[in-house]
Amino acid sequence: MASCYSALLAVAVLLCTAEMSLSMGGGSRKLASLYTPPPLVLKYHNGPLLTGKLPLSIVWYGAFTPSQRAIVVDFINSLHQPTAAGHPTVSTWWRTVEKYPAAVPKSGSFAASVVPVLMGQTLDSACSLGKTLTRAQISQLASRHAPSAAGGRSLTLVLTSADVAVEGFCMGGCGTHGAHPPSAAYVWAGNSASQCPGTCAWPFHQPLYGPQSPPLVAPNGDVGMDGMVINVASLLAGAVTNPLGNGYYQGAPGAPLEAASACPGMYGKGSYPGYAGSLLVDPTTGASYNAVGLNGRKYLLPALWDPETSSCTTLV
Repeated sequence: MASCYSALLAVAVLLCTAEMSLSMGGGSRKLASLYTPPPLVLKYHNGPLLTGKLPLSIVWYGAFTPSQRAIVVDFINSLHQPTAAGHPTVSTWWRTVEKYPAAVPKSGSFAASVVPVLMGQTLDSACSLGKTLTRAQISQLASRHAPSAAGGRSLTLVLTSADVAVEGFCMGGCGTHGAHPPSAAYVWAGNSASQCPGTCAWPFHQPLYGPQSPPLVAPNGDVGMDGMVINVASLLAGAVTNPLGNGYYQGAPGAPLEAASACPGMYGKGSYPGYAGSLLVDPTTGASYNAVGLNGRKYLLPALWDPETSSCTTLV
């Protein structure tokens, strides 16, 4: 099982490093110029990837408004739909994920496309398991509501509302992905609006650590849900490219750097610790984004490690 913890740790280290560099002045810059970081390489560990048509279901656990649900549903439905010609799109972002199967040494081992298809949604606004959940209960919810599919290949999103506490949330990550072998995967992410927006909704909230730059305006006007989309996107990429813990990753299997978590805090060109990068700005709302989806939705999506270039790639 993989979580956002390794990415959170990387972001915290980068932010603290940036703060130290600012305080130390030119000396630290000279030292930094002498340091060449090792190349970032996500190795393939000979396990399965999730490819082809993937039936997907969403479990809404806790109180979500229809407008909040629409933000995520439009994102999922945008993954494999060409939208907004002339603009960076959600589907363009997802095409980097689809490069992973093609990069597997044995050509033809996997389908070339990765097509999540939303099959159903479950509203559990009464919180059937209570408002304090363990990670095991998250797995239980995912298993209970997994869409039926040939061969068991499926994806389930378990999304918890702002008033639901989940074991390890905030301190241990903003979400996680796991699997029920042989090939049913799930993703969990929480709405951090009232619990830890500085950790799980940056850059739409001031960060908990590091340089305190002003937060960006959330593109859908909801800091918690726009932050959730970032985490869902990151974890979906990880679930598809490393579903059972033996796909693409770098580092220890228990805390892997995956397709998105290998590129922490990067959303646009020129990003550095505490700065999300150069982004598009909506002239009407002032919101920052880097991708357009269905129904004119705007999103901020994380950089992905590109297996063709062996580097982190942003949309803008």
